[in-house]
Amino acid sequence: MEETKNKNVFTNNNFRLVFFGALVSELGISLYCFAVGFYILDISGNNAFLQGLYLSLTAVSLLLLTPIGGVLGDRFSKARIMAYCDFIKGGLIVLGTVLMLVFRSSTAQIVNLFIVGIAGNAVSGIFWPSSNGLLPHIVAEEKLQQANAYFSVKSALINILGAVSAGVLYNAISVYALFFIVGGCYVFSGVSEMFIRYAHKKPEGRLTVRTALYDMRDGFVYLKGQKPLMTLMAAILIINFFFAPLSGNFLPYFVKTDIAPSPSYLFDSFISPELWSGVISMVIGVSALIGAVILSVKKPKEKVGRSTAMQVCILAAVMIVLTVCYGVFVAYGDNLNAFLITLSVGGLVFGSVVSCINIPINTAIMRTVDKDKLSKVNSITSVLSQGMTPVASMLAGVVLQYWGSTPLLGICSAGFTAAALFMTFSKQTKKI
Repeated sequence: MEETKNKNVFTNNNFRLVFFGALVSELGISLYCFAVGFYILDISGNNAFLQGLYLSLTAVSLLLLTPIGGVLGDRFSKARIMAYCDFIKGGLIVLGTVLMLVFRSSTAQIVNLFIVGIAGNAVSGIFWPSSNGLLPHIVAEEKLQQANAYFSVKSALINILGAVSAGVLYNAISVYALFFIVGGCYVFSGVSEMFIRYAHKKPEGRLTVRTALYDMRDGFVYLKGQKPLMTLMAAILIINFFFAPLSGNFLPYFVKTDIAPSPSYLFDSFISPELWSGVISMVIGVSALIGAVILSVKKPKEKVGRSTAMQVCILAAVMIVLTVCYGVFVAYGDNLNAFLITLSVGGLVFGSVVSCINIPINTAIMRTVDKDKLSKVNSITSVLSQGMTPVASMLAGVVLQYWGSTPLLGICSAGFTAAALFMTFSKQTKKI
């Protein structure tokens, strides 16, 4: 670990390599997810169910491989795993794009996107446990909150730059050129990660199916004994189940069904309907960026459970307001601009609140969990917290296809409220 106590974490060369490599690869992810979401709707005749099916299957492949990624991350060099995974993902996207140029029918292109998405997310399942478990190995403990805050700054920058860039590029260049750019982003990130150096202690014994299963069990038993963390995972599971449909299903569908057909909308002289999706993401990113910068210079709290519960209550309140406003202004009214303004203000609140939840929680987990178990535990917490998002994406697609946006937003509001009540009244929350 290179940085001293009084130096900024960016004096650590390993941290810089991880940060900028992740910045470029996540920019690629942002561009790709934006483009695929709209492209499937474009070539399928605005089929929300098909879009939901894509989101569901890719999420399943991520979850299935994540426990294996946790085992590999604790046994081999996390930096090498990250680099190899980025090279593979970049290669998959480039190859898939070449095949899309050869086979131009809508059916063939949709099949191609499904295959690349499922395979790419399977590789991501190997990647993320190592990525999430690397920071405590290269950053001193007293710098973990600052490092996590900078990573939230990075994510906020991606929301700002990625969403706007994706909206502009989707209309300015062909989707194939956009996919080639994404493939290049992954390759650049992989090259950066190859130069990361840290002291990796390899566990004794060869990796076999039996030892892999034992490692998974060891991580689960360890986490099971941490009851406050299990309570937190339950709350995050509920939040993710009802948040995934908002960003993955509702936003593209709202753009296609409400903004695009409208004869006029806010700033229509220079903002395309698709770019409005980027504007919302940018607003969330700016707010998250401000929250992350503030937390980067604040001293970490010993207990973060109660403050997290309060932040979740705020998210629930914002979600209820957005649902009511959509019904009043759009579904049963004729004031799209009023809802766009409300959605933008809601995005500002969402971004700052999410930063205030994610940064302290990630720091607390990194400080609490033993380093030699961190990848396994991260993989299990990821599966537990994201486990139902494939079902959520699928169900959201069905709800949108047959009943529209208002019921979906109402269901999501109820889910956020349930998560807020669960965290507020749980006895384990104050122990987190």
